Amino acid sequence: MNLDFTDEELAFRRQVREWVAAKLPPDIRDKVRAAATLSRDDHQRWARLLGQQGWLAAGWPRAFGGPGWSAVQKHLFEEECALAGAPRIIPFGPVMVAPVIMAFGTPEQQRRFLPAIASGEVWWSQGYSEPGAGSDLASLKTRAERRGGVYVVNGQKTWTTLAQYGDWIFCLVRTGTEGKPQAGISFLLIDMKSPGVSVRPIVMLDGEPEINEVFFDDVEVPAENLIGEENKGWSYAKLLLAHERTNIADVNRAKRELERLKATAKAEGVWDEPRLRDQIALLEVDIVALEMLVLRVLSAEKSGKQSLDIAGLLKIRGSEIQQRYAELMMIAGGPYTVALRREAAGAGWQSADAHLAPLTGSYLNLRKTTIYGGSNEVQRNIVAQTVLGA
Repeated sequence: MNLDFTDEELAFRRQVREWVAAKLPPDIRDKVRAAATLSRDDHQRWARLLGQQGWLAAGWPRAFGGPGWSAVQKHLFEEECALAGAPRIIPFGPVMVAPVIMAFGTPEQQRRFLPAIASGEVWWSQGYSEPGAGSDLASLKTRAERRGGVYVVNGQKTWTTLAQYGDWIFCLVRTGTEGKPQAGISFLLIDMKSPGVSVRPIVMLDGEPEINEVFFDDVEVPAENLIGEENKGWSYAKLLLAHERTNIADVNRAKRELERLKATAKAEGVWDEPRLRDQIALLEVDIVALEMLVLRVLSAEKSGKQSLDIAGLLKIRGSEIQQRYAELMMIAGGPYTVALRREAAGAGWQSADAHLAPLTGSYLNLRKTTIYGGSNEVQRNIVAQTVLGA
């Protein structure tokens, strides 16, 4: 396995670095580096800039409007964006539903939906979890009944990230009740402006309504919005979940936040405290190890070898690392991090300890990472079964 980048790949890295430095709006960059809350407009401005360059669809093949990058190029692009202070790409459209539409959608569905995803014009949400169906997703109860040319959808989704901004939502719905629970699930695309769709925010520990409940009350969805075959949606969902879990690892953001942690420790005068330095060093080793694992997967893809299905393993390690750097930032900040000063952080609070204002919010928000996308306990079972053969 050769983990060295080629001259062509290094030239590509420089191209991305220069473009991001020239195009990333300074106000968005400053918000990201200060861990301030990003608005819908902030996310959409950056998405549209990437879309105009043809880079929002970074992992797409040319046949569907993507740049046709290799897995290594996509990794370098994501790393340069993260280190420059760019927002994370909201994954629900370009990273999650788009590959499903490419793989299982009709040509008409591909022509209809993919261009607006690639341009950053349409905001997608994910309708998977329900009040009684989270890690046990196959027990979902949201029902879609076929009536002529439409499906009539009734039910509820929950923990729907940023659904308050959503234009469309892709949903797993129950269309059959015979056989195993997985056998009666279908994959529907639903316009969130449809009559009968309502969204209710859920305020999280950090005080932000990042997640939502979405209700469907006799919502009529055209039958042509069904992806693939009826009752085959579970197979399509598994492809999407693999993309989601790999995306959660987010090693590039971890590298950026590691530097923020070091800066916080130095600013607070605790950089020379040996026990804290030991913990920061251990975290850095784990981030490097995670990056090596990602590069190992990329190397296997590059050489044409079949890599192991380790999306769950990447999710476990990446989510735990996110929680650890948030915890260490709280320790570095000391008692001044205890109060949740969201308003001060959002207003760009100018004081000696302004960098401490958003730390409590970040810490509380990242408690979720080991739960969403399939809890880490469930992922460990999957790794044991599929990777270790246990």
